Amino acid sequence: MSFQEHEKIHIKQNVKRDLTKTELQVLAAEWSEHCSYKSSKRHLRMLPTTGSNVIVEKGYDSGVLDVGGGYVVTVHIESHNHPSAVEPFGGAATGVGGVIRDILSAGTRPIALFDGLRFGDIENDLQARWLFKNAVAGIADYGNCLGIPTIGGEVEFDTCYKNYALVDVASVGFGKKSKLIKNHANVGDFVLLIGGSTGRDGVGGSQFASDALEGEDRSAVQIPDPFIEKLIIEAILEARDEKCINAMKDLGGGGLSCAISETAESLGVGIELDVQKVHLREADLSPDEIMVSESQERMLIITSPKKLPKIKQICKKFRIQCSMIGIVKKDKIMHVKNGKKTLMHLPADFVARGPLVNRPKSKPVYLSKIPLSPKKKIKESFTDILLRLLSSPNISSKHWVFRQYDHEVGIRTVVKPGFDSSVLRLDNGKSLSVKIDGNPKHCYLNPRQGAIGCFEEACRNVVCTGAKPIGMVDHLQFGNPEDPEIFWTFMESIEGITDYAKSMNIPCVGGKVSFYNETNAGPIKPTPLIGVLGLIDKSPLQPTPSTKNNVVLLVGETKDELGGSEYYEYIHNFIGGTAPQVDITASKRNMKSVLSLISKNLVRNVHDCSKGGLSIAISEMCISGKIGCDVNLENVSILSSEISMFSESHSRYIVEIEEKNLNSVKKILSKSKCVFAQIGIFSGDHIIFKSGSESILKLRVDKAENFYLNSLEKIIQNG
Repeated sequence: MSFQEHEKIHIKQNVKRDLTKTELQVLAAEWSEHCSYKSSKRHLRMLPTTGSNVIVEKGYDSGVLDVGGGYVVTVHIESHNHPSAVEPFGGAATGVGGVIRDILSAGTRPIALFDGLRFGDIENDLQARWLFKNAVAGIADYGNCLGIPTIGGEVEFDTCYKNYALVDVASVGFGKKSKLIKNHANVGDFVLLIGGSTGRDGVGGSQFASDALEGEDRSAVQIPDPFIEKLIIEAILEARDEKCINAMKDLGGGGLSCAISETAESLGVGIELDVQKVHLREADLSPDEIMVSESQERMLIITSPKKLPKIKQICKKFRIQCSMIGIVKKDKIMHVKNGKKTLMHLPADFVARGPLVNRPKSKPVYLSKIPLSPKKKIKESFTDILLRLLSSPNISSKHWVFRQYDHEVGIRTVVKPGFDSSVLRLDNGKSLSVKIDGNPKHCYLNPRQGAIGCFEEACRNVVCTGAKPIGMVDHLQFGNPEDPEIFWTFMESIEGITDYAKSMNIPCVGGKVSFYNETNAGPIKPTPLIGVLGLIDKSPLQPTPSTKNNVVLLVGETKDELGGSEYYEYIHNFIGGTAPQVDITASKRNMKSVLSLISKNLVRNVHDCSKGGLSIAISEMCISGKIGCDVNLENVSILSSEISMFSESHSRYIVEIEEKNLNSVKKILSKSKCVFAQIGIFSGDHIIFKSGSESILKLRVDKAENFYLNSLEKIIQNG
């Protein structure tokens, strides 16, 4: 527990006495980077947060979007990076539990989970393989036990995550607008702690997550219990229906310290708390440990004295513990007692609003030294290169991961994992499309354009299902913000995301910033992840097997942008080149046009063209349909065959069309002034790429399928 000089000055200026030990512990938790966002908060304000679908209420831990018909969708994203790097099963599982409680805090039922995972080189690093397997198992175990489907996500491997793990979990909730909990509190209301008992697990977790990972502090890793979580969900939703809840908050980072101070501050009230009334797992916990413990499956609820008997009855019914630990006061003070003894007496807003830091920034030196192209030529044939890419960890099918998740429980999953975006059926007759995307390779070479690209790719993915993006959440993950070069990459990323969000009119409805993601080996690459939600008024475009003689159009321009591509990094072992950049005007035009084609039922399939480039996107469609495709690269671009096949330029869609609809499709795209080309046709049993009349790549679909579907599992089994 230590404070920086500016924090010591802030304390001295605002508190005219020495702080107690408990006050110091509480402030250390609340003012940690993990909880206070002291390096990023002032900059996050630039993000657009309002829109026609956005509902804003005090104290919500999740974003709320109006989806029509009297219904809302809630969404939130969280990470458990440090804990997952130390104990991947428990760390990942508790990440799931925490984000579900954030959804629950608005009074909505969690209906889906999706994740973004990052690990080291699993082909050559046994530690990375172990972390990967166990993190996936932890997510699967928790979600499956709760009966909440994990419907999608993404996985990426990079040597920058050596001895580390990024585990991001997002959750989506659904409910009636009329049942949203409007957080408020009256003087004399009771403060309740319900759910799991408080123990030593997770003590100091927020401070642990606010520094570089240098050891294995297992005491800071929480212990998951999904069965208690399931009971909490049902108890809270029943208490909501009985109008027993005035306000509610998940106990996450910082435990009671943050939950009490932030609740009191957001509602403009004081809270008096007695630590002796907290139900404990271990009888010898000190008051300070009780205040900063991050034991899981706990919720803070404010209720009226009149409703206390009812909420206790509901908790008894579901066999979960309920303690009346405090009372709402008028004085706006956070008052912590141990029986009659006062341990803490500070203004709630002083505790909850830690002093912010204005970090210096400077452009990283490495960016001026990035080479433009590999020096050595690859002697392999394009066919062999495609096979290697199809079997590479970042491109090969992730069905080994999502088959461990029960992604159909709840019977809402209309489009399952494994395609561009997953889709959920809503009770108002509409559908919700959700996707999360990130690309640290692009972000390393160009943090601003890389972040925009992650955002644009997530939008493209939901558009492929016929959904219009209505909101986004972001998770911005970087190394030490005290390093001006790392902070520069953060600022570039958030400014890029802001520009794209404003241009596309897509509000940010939630997110998280995670700094200090580094080990003794150094910091991770800049890793912003973007989750996008899209709304479909009618039925989604269901992915179907490609059909013989259907025509392939490529919408969007292919550019000389091999920088950060899987082709450069996996095949050439080369880091450099020009990273893809997003033309926002073209992005908007292409997105709108593709949505128009889908709404008019003129297309059979739409597939995003991204990681691995055109060669991988076409191969994935061929594998899915078990049919070949004949592609002429001269129609793709005037650039080299290498660029045409492997460039990861943004804003591109592969559109499969029946011959009878071809003229109508071309007219719509031409009228919209989209760049597009007819590049091929589905037929036969080979994936063929031609340069003019010459065939430069020919691969049997069944061979491509074998490499694509089985490679990841073979790597895992070798561990």
